[in-house]
Formats: sequence, structure tokens, C-alpha cells
Amino acid sequence: MEINPAVPATRSNSRQRDDSAFTEASTWRPVGDGWRQLHGNFRNEGYSIEWHDFTAERNFDWSRSFHPSSLEICLNLAGRGEVQTSQRTLELVPGSAGFYFQNSPRLTASRSGGERHQFITLELSLPFLERHLPREGGGLHPDLNRVLNRPRKGSAVVSEPVPLTSEQQQMAMSLRHPPVYAAAQGLWYQAKALEVVAALLYRPLPGEELFCQRVKQLSRERVQKVMGILRENLAQPPSLEEIGKRVGCSHFYLSRIFAQETGRTIFASLRELRMERAAELLREGKMNVTETALEVGYSSLSHFTVAFRETFACCPGLYPLKARLPKAKA
Repeated sequence: MEINPAVPATRSNSRQRDDSAFTEASTWRPVGDGWRQLHGNFRNEGYSIEWHDFTAERNFDWSRSFHPSSLEICLNLAGRGEVQTSQRTLELVPGSAGFYFQNSPRLTASRSGGERHQFITLELSLPFLERHLPREGGGLHPDLNRVLNRPRKGSAVVSEPVPLTSEQQQMAMSLRHPPVYAAAQGLWYQAKALEVVAALLYRPLPGEELFCQRVKQLSRERVQKVMGILRENLAQPPSLEEIGKRVGCSHFYLSRIFAQETGRTIFASLRELRMERAAELLREGKMNVTETALEVGYSSLSHFTVAFRETFACCPGLYPLKARLPKAKA
């Protein structure tokens, strides 16, 4: 995988971290205003919440933004990324989340080129976790348990990806615009940070499953089945009625739970999958624009071009060249 190295420079218009030993400002300089710290101070408060919104022309290395000996949670709303150790890869797709711990050996990470990326990161220091996480009662993710028990001896860790519920996606977006007065934002942001920790760093105890959790799990499984059906039938997707039959519920109910779980309609997800596949085909160079449009289910070249331009801010005919161009240095 080709990685675009970050330019080692300092942003003059960004809020600088109060951390003399580490700063990630240089890592995000190539994306300009696409990186913004929302609240917190990693060194003094033990947590930092940051918003990212940028389009990567080439694969982008974001591993240099990870604090040493810290846990980071990523709420991935758009764009694809991955974080790797020598033994495991966390693949972040739109509408997913995961966490990773930076230790030794260092993690490697990249963001896919040719895509718009929108995600929230929550960076947590070990003292913050030790101060707020109960050490009794169980339920803490086993990988995180190892980190807390052996922070210096343990290796770098990445979790498995989990889907974000529509409520979690809405919460992630709300972090950009806190609904409280300025004097109360510190309390609000810390509460939200702990809410994210509670939702993503714990697992149910043996035998612990609420009815609502069973319903949510079934809904997630149905959504995953729908995504699989769409990926396999991009050119000629089944009707909503047929998809409903294949996943075991009415298409009315399916449309509702799909929107609740993903924050998008089934049609919007189909379009997103088509665009991802179209970009892949164009990068490979084995098909021209017309062939690519037909391959992903567009009989109208003009409709395909409009959808592609809205997704990638580039005409499909120019996309292969743009994807290959090196990122211009500032």
C-alpha cells in the first residue's frame, strides 16, 4: 500500500497543544483546516477530542498523530482507513468504530486516497483511563485490560471494528456543536468522552443480554446482510421487497432499522458502494468511464458522472490521473 508521508511542518493557524514532548500538528498540516481540536488537553486533562474532515488525494499516513502510550478511539463516519500491528488490522469503513493503543512496536496506519474522510478521534491517556475506569466488576475489553495491567511491557494493540449505531453517529456529529453554554462545555465534553468509553470499551458479561440488545444485534445482522446483498448485486440489485424476504422481515421495517443503524437509506448505501467500486475500477485502468458506469449499475452516463463528481469532487474521466498525482507540498 502506497503511503503519502506527512510534511514535517507546523500549522500557524491551529491551536497548539500544551505538550512539549509530542505534537501531532505537523501530521495534519497537509489537510489544512480539515483537522480541528474540539476540546480537551491530552497532557493536562488526559483526553482530547478532535474532528477530521478532508479529502485525501493519495493514501495518507496518520500513524504519526498517535500519542505514545495512549489509547485512541476512532468514530469513523466517512472514508476508509486502517490501523495495523504485526498481527492484526483494524479496518475502518464508513459507520464503524474501533480503538488502538500506541506502544512498542509502533502502529502503522493509513487513510485511503481518493476519498473524503470524516471522523472523530478521542485520545485518552493511561492516567485518565485508570482514574475513570472501575477495576472491579469485569466487562472491560480484554485487549484494554492487558494495556492497563502491562502498559510498558505490552505490545501495540488494535481492536476489532464495530458498527456505529445511528444514535452514536448523531452523537459524534453533535460533538462539533455542543448544545450548552461555553462555561459548561468542559463538563459536557468530558461526559461525552466517558459515554464513548462506556459504549465501546466494554463487553457484556456472561449471560448478560438485555432484550433491547438482542433486538439491536438482530438489526445489525440484518443490516450486514443487506450490505452483502448490495455488494454482490451492484449492477442489478434486488427490489426492497426481495431484500426484505432474504433477511427475514418486511421491507418497511427493514428500511426503518437500516436507517436507524447506519444513518443512511438503503438507496444511499447502494450509491456509496457503487461509487467505491467505480473508483476502484477506474484506478485499475481496465475499464473506461462508460464501461465502469455499466459495471456498477448506471445505464445513464450523465447520472453516473453527477454521482461520481458529488462523491469524489472530480469527473470520472480525470479521476485515475488525479489519484496518481503526488500531493503538492505547501
